[in-house]
Amino acid sequence: MQSQKAPDNVENSGSLNPLGAIRWRCIGPPRGGRVVAVAGDPAEAMVFYFGACAGGVWKTYDGGTYWENVSDGFFRTSAVGAIAVSEVDHNVVYVGMGESCIRGDVSYGDGVYGSTDAGETWSHLGLEDTRHIARIRVHPLDSNTVYVAALGHAFGPNEQRGVFRTRDGGVNWERILYRDDKTGAIDLSIDINNPRILYATLWETVRTPWSLTSGGPGSGIFKSVDGGDTWQEITDNPGLPKGLKGRIGITVSPAKSGRVWATVEAEESGVFRSDDAGATWEKVSDNQDIQGRPWYYQHIFADTSDSETVWVLNYGAWKSIDGGKTFEQVTTPHGDNHDLWIDPLNPQRMIEGNDGGACVSFNGGATWSSIYNQLTAQFYHVTGDDRFPYRVYGTQQDNSAISVPSRSHKGAIPWGDCYTVGNSESGYIAVHPKNPNVIFSGAVGSSPGGGGNLLRYDHDTGQVRIVTVWPELLTGRGAKEMKYRFQWTYPIQFSPHDPGVLYVAGNMVFRSDDEGSSWQAISPDLTRNDVTKMEPSGGPITKDTSGAEIYGTIFAFVESPHEKGVFWAGSDDGLVHISRDGGESWDQVTPPPLPPFTLVSMIEVSPHDPASAYLAATRYKLDEPRPMLYRTRDYGQTWTEITLGIREGDYTRVIREDPQRRGLLYAGTETGAYVSFDDGDSWQSLSANLPSVPVYDLMVKEDELVAATHGRSFWILDDLSQIRQIADNPPDQSFRLWKPGRAYRLRSPFGSRKPSPGKHYRLSLGADVTYTESVGPRNETVRKFLDAGENPPHGVVIPYFFAEKPESDVTLSILDSAGQEIKTFSSVAPEEDTADGVPELVLAAEAGANRFVWDMRFPAAHKMPGDKTTEDIVSGPLASPGTYQARLMVDGQTQTQTFEIVKDPRVPASQADFDAQFQLLMQIRDKLSQTHDSINDLRSVRRQVDEWEQRAEGRPSAEVISASAASLKEHLSAVEEELIQVGYKGARDRLHLPVKLNRKLAELTAVVANADFAPPQQAYQVFEDLCSRIDTQLTSLQKIMDDEVPRFTNLVHEMEIPAIVPNASRPR
Repeated sequence: MQSQKAPDNVENSGSLNPLGAIRWRCIGPPRGGRVVAVAGDPAEAMVFYFGACAGGVWKTYDGGTYWENVSDGFFRTSAVGAIAVSEVDHNVVYVGMGESCIRGDVSYGDGVYGSTDAGETWSHLGLEDTRHIARIRVHPLDSNTVYVAALGHAFGPNEQRGVFRTRDGGVNWERILYRDDKTGAIDLSIDINNPRILYATLWETVRTPWSLTSGGPGSGIFKSVDGGDTWQEITDNPGLPKGLKGRIGITVSPAKSGRVWATVEAEESGVFRSDDAGATWEKVSDNQDIQGRPWYYQHIFADTSDSETVWVLNYGAWKSIDGGKTFEQVTTPHGDNHDLWIDPLNPQRMIEGNDGGACVSFNGGATWSSIYNQLTAQFYHVTGDDRFPYRVYGTQQDNSAISVPSRSHKGAIPWGDCYTVGNSESGYIAVHPKNPNVIFSGAVGSSPGGGGNLLRYDHDTGQVRIVTVWPELLTGRGAKEMKYRFQWTYPIQFSPHDPGVLYVAGNMVFRSDDEGSSWQAISPDLTRNDVTKMEPSGGPITKDTSGAEIYGTIFAFVESPHEKGVFWAGSDDGLVHISRDGGESWDQVTPPPLPPFTLVSMIEVSPHDPASAYLAATRYKLDEPRPMLYRTRDYGQTWTEITLGIREGDYTRVIREDPQRRGLLYAGTETGAYVSFDDGDSWQSLSANLPSVPVYDLMVKEDELVAATHGRSFWILDDLSQIRQIADNPPDQSFRLWKPGRAYRLRSPFGSRKPSPGKHYRLSLGADVTYTESVGPRNETVRKFLDAGENPPHGVVIPYFFAEKPESDVTLSILDSAGQEIKTFSSVAPEEDTADGVPELVLAAEAGANRFVWDMRFPAAHKMPGDKTTEDIVSGPLASPGTYQARLMVDGQTQTQTFEIVKDPRVPASQADFDAQFQLLMQIRDKLSQTHDSINDLRSVRRQVDEWEQRAEGRPSAEVISASAASLKEHLSAVEEELIQVGYKGARDRLHLPVKLNRKLAELTAVVANADFAPPQQAYQVFEDLCSRIDTQLTSLQKIMDDEVPRFTNLVHEMEIPAIVPNASRPR
């Protein structure tokens, strides 16, 4: 395999793309999302892998304690359906893309990827049109022989499905088992005692927007005894159920040749066992607790050492130790269990995947590792409140609604800063405009009652009220029997004109003026109302009426922010309506090119023009995965399709317009984000470091863009000011310094220390976060958080652009409002030795987009080489709120931009308070610099005295020189020992030796700078006292310098001590 980076979603700061240096950050939550693919390393006991359903491949090196993504930058899609690690060479890993538990929100894959270095790099190996891969098996003796069970397209027929085989590590593939274009392979098992024997199951299935079909004449069980060259169908062998089959799971016992289990969806479903290699079967269990929702589960796994032990995964995880006759439930960290890998040599070691993440066990499932360390949550929509920092809200599939801070004063966003806001998993979420503690969210599938479950959560009390429009439970029935039809993710919105008015949309639009205590329909049915698409979902064997397939509903709804009572509605069956009279009448304004039954995913009313709106639509559930975006400028009378530049196949879910720049648009697709600077006429990628992931929703909040991803939690693109400037004035010069966005003057727990190796487990007291540190190419500290969200860069982000790589040194100067220089940074690394401190940051100066982060600090106090007494507690003073300047100089040319540093809005400090604090900190810094300079001078003199004393050795004048030197050094040391603790060598001495004046002064810096307040009077008093005591010593030092040093110098001259002594430095 030859690895290659994926062309999309990769940092491109070296290109001429002006967006090349933008950065997204993941804010969490660190709560796992759905996982259907897991594997363990057969040779390394602590190493495991999992594939997130829309979040790529993750690897742990410590038994599930922490996980790191290993596929970003290589994979073009994000949904992982299967993982396998070679038993003969554990560096060889294969991944099949696209999950086979085909929910309505399932994301497609693009074939098979392989790694020959344990996930460090990956290569795409083909089978791109399989889209959904259920299982990969690697030959136990040959890592180049691989079998793939491909389900194929979930939403329509296609040819690239069935069982495939490669014998050359994925260079070439051959399809070795195929039924028809409606039937794919769903499970595959190899007899490790005779790897020429394989068992495969086929599944006839298809999804539409309104139905799921599981089963048909294509489903069945097949066996090969020649490594897959030929196959024999054994579906109707004695003992197996008659009639139609649905999804079938199969497993061969490694502990007993010929023993095979199958869990079969049929009218007489159950667990079946064969002890003669599939020739005959016995139904060993008809326990219906392990047969729930068969299209979604039917997972079965044989123990690797005990032929009587078999596992079945369903809502729960079930284990039998009597050959499958009886099952006991094994508790896992989350329900909805899908995949299990058991160590071939140690069955106590295993990894399990469920709808809450992946978890590892080393005691056979008695205990499991946490799922609160995986940033793979699947969100449907996003909203925010108006606090500072604002909080981000969304509903997570197979979990709860949640609130996550956009940033934290702790330096990262730990799980403890997040909290649930109702048990909603499936829909929109809306925060009360006047009370951010009250949140409404859609909870179809995850709360009591029926009819489009709507929850009202009150964070003050923790209570959740169910305020559903029509809470009648109709499970098992079709949508045509419902009074009102509500989709899995139906719209919920507060009126932008009246915070007391709440809207929700089913097949009609409903209004409540009392927070859901009563409802009024304000529209007729705004859908096609096609009852042929409203039958109960599921079948022909097992119905499945979870609510995900309810059809003929309003999927997108918005009230105009400009005009009260102007409503837009888009349906999941391809209609668009507008009302301009508060719902009294509705006009159909469907774009003419929009085919029937297209899902209208999002409608965005322009924040700049009441007549303009944008529409995102998709037909992926009709097996047409293509982008569909439209624009109107006349209330929907005419529409223009606007998709130029979006990759074909990258279907669209959301479109937003920047509230500050007309025509600046953002779009979310199945693999990332896009931006348009010309009102949609053309698009380009906005993904940058955003991983390949479905972006379901976007929100412009203040100067930030928030993405709700369906597989990688929430992400934020900080500081849209650069993008807005590009929209106004694209770069057309040899270089461009963009105006930095405003920076909040917030505190960071990270000091000025050097990065240290290994994992770190705490940011500060009470902030338990695990992260690693490294030094970047520009001497910057790079932190990677393993179980927490990421904060914005701490400081002022200064973006700039070069049309060509500069020929000479580039400098960036930070100036105050009066133009006085604070600090200058260079693209040339400093030559001086910085081993005792943090190395100076170096400017990036590449062709294309660059950026620099100034930490808002003035230069620190002067340091002393090798000094440990201040223990890295001294940083430069933090700049006061105010206006500053950035000046970029390139090849003799200069550009300058102003920027603002603003205070934390939560603190009451006045500008005078900040200025007083800054002035005192500068005084302390300057006094500490004077102190350290004096100590450096003192030590320099002493070193020279030592050298002259050494040169005098063996000469007649040696005794006189030595006596004079001893007196001088004694007096120097007396001063030094008052200024600094000379005995301090490290942590052992921290509480052992008394601190001296320099440490006292340095510590006062921390006292004064600890919070955003004017210094207390006693801080001034301590400063004055310390200055007085330091000055006393400096006066003594000056007297020594003025009197004793010249006397010693004269003595040296009088004694004619040579300046150069041969072999003077030779060790004695």
